[in-house]
Amino acid sequence: MKKRLIFALFLMSVIFSIGFATAACNFNVSLLNQDPYPAVPGDYVSLVFQINVLQDSSCSGLVFQLVPQYPISFDPNASSEVTFGAGAFQDNYKTNLIVPYKVRLDQNAIDGDNTIITRYSIPGSPSDSFFTSQFNLNVKDSRTIFEAFVKNFDSTTNKLTIQILNSGKSDVDALTIEIPEQTGVVVKGSNRNIIGSLDANEYTTVDFEVSPAEADITLNIYYTDKISVRRTTNTIVHFDPSYFENRKSDKKSSSSLIWIIVIIAVIVFLLIRRSRRIRHKKLHSSSLHSFK
Repeated sequence: MKKRLIFALFLMSVIFSIGFATAACNFNVSLLNQDPYPAVPGDYVSLVFQINVLQDSSCSGLVFQLVPQYPISFDPNASSEVTFGAGAFQDNYKTNLIVPYKVRLDQNAIDGDNTIITRYSIPGSPSDSFFTSQFNLNVKDSRTIFEAFVKNFDSTTNKLTIQILNSGKSDVDALTIEIPEQTGVVVKGSNRNIIGSLDANEYTTVDFEVSPAEADITLNIYYTDKISVRRTTNTIVHFDPSYFENRKSDKKSSSSLIWIIVIIAVIVFLLIRRSRRIRHKKLHSSSLHSFK
């Protein structure tokens, strides 16, 4: 009987101590900052949380965690938990703590608000005794997608015309196309072309002077997105100069050029002939005048 009484008193003391610790350690968690705002899927985002002590500062400590679940994840060497000792709340009468995180956003995160969860527990409480808070992580995919095609090749000048399509959902600024140094491709002159702005679902063309050899050409594409972040992507276009040989349009152009040359030659001939006749008449008239 006495053992049961002692055990009951012990159990009550444990429950009381836990309840006291919980009551004395009442916290409020807030999300102070998100950078960038909105976050971009597949990129890193920095989050800063503030933990406020709502009651006294006699807490025995705190274990705080940003839960590593969709839509965020941590690098292998980064921890999702931060532990504070009792002194963290007693040093110079601090009433709040700042907890920064740098996490990677899932590449499939949807546009809009995505839920992230924090939780904290108090040392000495049961392992499953923790408190959670939910926050919104704002996401906007400001990246875009480009498609590139060889539109034309002029064998007389080795001018290659590439068509660039912004097939994504976002407009871009400062669009620049580059053919970097690579095997099988020789660029004469500048290997970069600055296009400027290109709206979503719009296209433009760029010209390069290249060697007339079949190759898979890698293009570097640089652009500034809607949140003023400079981004880089790349794509590959297949170039086969034989596709642009013996085209009817070229033959037609060549035929037209020949006719133009013939017409010009005839005009020049007639002008020279007319000029000679006029000169001959003047000489004849001058001779008659002298004879008189």
